[in-house]
Amino acid sequence: MRILAAMSGGVDSAVAAARAVDAGHEVVGVHLALSRAGGTLRTGSRGCCTIEDALDARRAADLLGIPFYVWDFSERFRDDVIDDFIAEYQAGRTPNPCMRCNEKIKFAALLERALELGFDAVCTGHYANLVPTDSGLELHRAADDAKDQSYVLGVLTAEQLAHTYFPLGETPSKALVRAEAEERGLSVAQKPDSHDICFIPDGDTRGWLAEKVGTATGDIVDRAGAVVGSHEGAHAYTVGQRRGLKLGVPAADGKPRFVLEVRPVSNTVVVGPKEALATAEISGRRFSWAGAGPDERSFACEVQIRAHAEPVPAQAFVEPDGLRVVPEVPLDGVAPGQTAVLYVGTRVLGQFTIDRTVSAVPAGV
Repeated sequence: MRILAAMSGGVDSAVAAARAVDAGHEVVGVHLALSRAGGTLRTGSRGCCTIEDALDARRAADLLGIPFYVWDFSERFRDDVIDDFIAEYQAGRTPNPCMRCNEKIKFAALLERALELGFDAVCTGHYANLVPTDSGLELHRAADDAKDQSYVLGVLTAEQLAHTYFPLGETPSKALVRAEAEERGLSVAQKPDSHDICFIPDGDTRGWLAEKVGTATGDIVDRAGAVVGSHEGAHAYTVGQRRGLKLGVPAADGKPRFVLEVRPVSNTVVVGPKEALATAEISGRRFSWAGAGPDERSFACEVQIRAHAEPVPAQAFVEPDGLRVVPEVPLDGVAPGQTAVLYVGTRVLGQFTIDRTVSAVPAGV
């Protein structure tokens, strides 16, 4: 096959490209320039997609003896990921930019261009597995639970799965990938993994949002509507947050309070006891299947609401206005805007963006 290897500059994508070469594929490496800030440099393990990363990717491609290109996707990244991130926060939601990047950039914009240029598949260093079946490819968890990235790939469709290649999925551990990189002479063998949001490399999401959308003083209220504090911008708060609350009125029971809801229209943040974060039901209009969808309108599954959260047994319902999921035990601290990924065993069945949550603890209790 003709393979376009997406090379981030990290060890995983470098080893994935190397394995694609070893498998006899015709491989071309490409690094995506997602920022036009020419002086951007990596700091430790924060961020990615920097000048340093592009140079690391080029060195890896040179060692592997494959052609290498840098493609400017900064405009598409700004429109589909950064602007979406800002808009979601302004709407009182908690977005996952890595999901949007996979959905809109790596497996949409990049894959579209790859197919136009005659490539058969895009290769990445994600830890996940593709399993062929009579009804098409299925997306499954990686062999290494600690590194499994199937959650952030839950947005992929059957057509996209048919043109992807994940060489690392069966590798038992990241340590083995680093050891392999050392043996191959790849300079990125011990390079730290990237963390945090790549376009907010200092990790200060609140400060970054304040610069983009400004500040506006508003009320912090309890579940009964009584004002208990103030804030300088509702967009800076997420469901489940405890730190950073300016509460002038202590709770009657003396216990800490947490953000339960963000209301952007009124610029209000609602707080309450930790028990009120328990979520009995979630639903969303925007959903997709990772391969063949379910045969029934109601089915048993496991739901996972964060990349490294434990999956929870649940019952899912396909309804006229989207997907509704009722977990067997309440989920903790779910925020609109998060992505819920549905599994059946190790298989990723599909995903949806959470629009609505139902608390397991009614107001006033």
